[in-house]
Formats: sequence, structure tokens, C-alpha cells
Amino acid sequence: MSEVSDKLINLIADMEEDEAVELARVSLDGGMPPAEMLEICRSAMDIVGKRFEDQEYFIPELILAGEMLTAIGDMVKPLIAAGAEDQTEKESAGLVLIGTVHGDLHDIGKNIVTFMLDVNGFEVVDLGIDVPPERFIEAIKEHQPPVVGLSGFLTLAFDSMKETVDAFVEAGIRDDIKVMIGGGQVDDAILKYTGADAFGINAMQAVSCCKEWTQTAEAAE
Repeated sequence: MSEVSDKLINLIADMEEDEAVELARVSLDGGMPPAEMLEICRSAMDIVGKRFEDQEYFIPELILAGEMLTAIGDMVKPLIAAGAEDQTEKESAGLVLIGTVHGDLHDIGKNIVTFMLDVNGFEVVDLGIDVPPERFIEAIKEHQPPVVGLSGFLTLAFDSMKETVDAFVEAGIRDDIKVMIGGGQVDDAILKYTGADAFGINAMQAVSCCKEWTQTAEAAE
């Protein structure tokens, strides 16, 4: 990343709210691609999450970080929407069910993914935060989505993701859906642990994965 990107990551991670939001505004006005800004936010939140796990940060810092990302997200979203206008088709690209797993109250990453799915033509059912497995199962039976996204920011969410996927198996619906996980320090080891089908490092990757799965589901019908 550029020197400006590194500076912005550190400003967000160090809770310098006014400076971070202003630098984000100047960078976007200067032509920084929205996708790069989203990647900066993801990298900054990785640092915030690590500091929280190490007990350097606590709930107030997580709330402040969320406020900064919301402010930056409000600047990024119109730019993404404007760029997607010509590409968005009238017909829905598919249905995606998404929610933050139980025990986790963070929704910044989920909201960014939801927005990106929306501007790419997907119909999104957002269950919100702290969603128990039973609520996911109810919604899956009601909406019958081909793709389910499980979001979680803290490492404690990994156990919740596994419990949720296991609940899908017990309910007899696991084979009917593709499960994507995202947020925090998700990697191949966490993917295997949770039993999900794929993970998204960023919102753009999540959209690409959903496109591939929904197109495959449509072809199989």
C-alpha cells in the first residue's frame, strides 16, 4: 500500500477519529479507488481486533472504531453505487442470507458486504447481529437462499460459526446451501474448523464467491 494508505490504517487503529475521517475524505476526493479504501478499513480493523484480543483495547475502542468506519463507509458507498449503476441489472443476481453470529455485536464488515451485494444486483436478507443458529435455520427455511453468510469480528465468533454450521447439518439443510464466513482473522484453518465452504477476505471477494455459487445453483435447476 501507499504511504497515505499506511498512515490512514494507523490513524484508524490508533483511534485518531478526526484525522482519520479527514484523511479518508481527502484521499477519496483525490481519486483513491473505493475498493482501496475498503481494504484500508479492513486492515485497520484487523489491528483493532488484535489489540482487543490482547486486552490493549476494550469496548469503547471498538465502538469508536465502528463509528470511524461508519463515517468512512458513508463516503465510500455513493462512489461504489455510482460505479455500479451501469452494471447493475434489473433482474436479481440471486438471494443471499447474512448475519453476524451469536455472541458478536459487530456489523461494520457485514454491512459493507451487504451493501456491495446490493449494488451488484443481489437480494440480501440481513438478520442483523448476535444471531443464534435457530434464527438462521428459520430464515433459511423461509427464504430458501442458495448462499448464507456468517459474519464475526472477534475470535470467539469462530466457535459460534462452527456451532451454526453444525446446526445446519443437524437440521438437514446443510446440503442445500453454500456457507461463506468472513470477518476478523479468518483463514483456511478457520474455514476447515467451522465447516463452511469458503471465506471472503474482503467485500469484493465475497461478491465474487456469491456470483459463482448463485450461477451454479441456477444452472443446476
